Amino acid sequence: MNPYTSLSPTDLHAARQSIQDGQTSSEEILARAAAIALGDACRHAFMPDQAHGMPSAPSPGAGGDPALPLAGIPVSVKDLFDVAGQVTMAGSTVLAAALPAQADAIAVARLRAAGAVLVGRTNMVEFAFSGVGINPHYGTPVNPADTETERIPGGSSSGAAVSVATGAALVGLGSDTGGSLRIPAALCGIVGFKSTARLVPVAGAVPLSTSLDTVGALTRSVRDAVTVHEILSARTVPLAGKPLSSCRLAVARTMMQDGLSSTVATAFEKSLQLLRQAGARIEEIALEELDELAAINATGGLSAAQSHAWHRKLLAEHEAQYDPRVALRILRGARMSAADYIDLLAARQAWIARMEARLGGFDAVLSPTVPIVAPSIASVLHNDDEFFRINSLLLRNTSVVNMLDGCAISIPCHTPGQLPVGLMLWHAALHDDAVLDLALQVEAVLAPSL
Repeated sequence: MNPYTSLSPTDLHAARQSIQDGQTSSEEILARAAAIALGDACRHAFMPDQAHGMPSAPSPGAGGDPALPLAGIPVSVKDLFDVAGQVTMAGSTVLAAALPAQADAIAVARLRAAGAVLVGRTNMVEFAFSGVGINPHYGTPVNPADTETERIPGGSSSGAAVSVATGAALVGLGSDTGGSLRIPAALCGIVGFKSTARLVPVAGAVPLSTSLDTVGALTRSVRDAVTVHEILSARTVPLAGKPLSSCRLAVARTMMQDGLSSTVATAFEKSLQLLRQAGARIEEIALEELDELAAINATGGLSAAQSHAWHRKLLAEHEAQYDPRVALRILRGARMSAADYIDLLAARQAWIARMEARLGGFDAVLSPTVPIVAPSIASVLHNDDEFFRINSLLLRNTSVVNMLDGCAISIPCHTPGQLPVGLMLWHAALHDDAVLDLALQVEAVLAPSL
């Protein structure tokens, strides 16, 4: 059980209701959030320099217009996004001398317009290029789910996840290129929603892969995920309330259940059992198309090629300042030819078409978000072989959805007293509303077991 849950309202909806009922004030909620952000629970979760958004106690009246959906709600911003007047460093030291942003990223501007109170910029994997959460420059945020062993938070939205899991923020703005919202959500026991990429503008965020990057948020509940997605996408999500008994769900036998830890396997099977008992029709399918991804990405993948295009000049002058593990992955893109890149884009589109045809009769696919629980920080901090092994495992399931140009949500499904495990609900592009609608039903079934 997360020891920090009791320090804050359950989620932003509960916080808004407590303000409206007069049980608390926005200033009190923000003061509690700031105290957590500045405490040991959030060590390394926020960027360390005051000039780059270190949290501070909120000023009087910070709650803003009470009619706005995020009025009085503490929101953290991943260091990937521009905030007017601040330097966007993307978890690096290479960009520390860059000029401050002249305007907010579109996502930040939309959150502000909805009343959000920004409590600070969150730490992240350098340039968002890893699912583990390690940052050698600013320290690694510690997963709050375990108070005895320092465990990885997952990445790349590491600090964002810790800020939400501890209650330092009720919403954490982040990004997802291969799982960077869903991985830390699963490992920290919260909710992470990756929308169809095109639904939320990426303008004002440092890119990793222009084909895969998705802007989204970490929250404490699915209902919060719906609200924040509506704000970020500037649209209303129609919720049909489709009952589980009328849902046809798939479970992929291929790859996504390989090598599950015992904790993850038990939580996943228990979740399927509970959903079947609630009336859901769940079918196991082979989904052999997943086996094609290794060959499609054999020349390096989109993230390597597209990140190298953005970083090549910086690397030529400042490679020594990069996290060596990040630089190694970016430099793989230098080896990809133009022909390889064109072939990769074409192969992806053909693969998406085959996947969409296979999934057309299902409301969603269910899988473990990641196959393992959070390992210790010590096990990966100085061991490159173990780091890359864990990174590959963490990205394996989630990156399928990015390659599909799809949408997915990770919700907690673990048993109380055990390390967090995430259940991922996913589908192809523009099935976002149906996935969110279903996630509300699934959360209601699984929540009593949390």
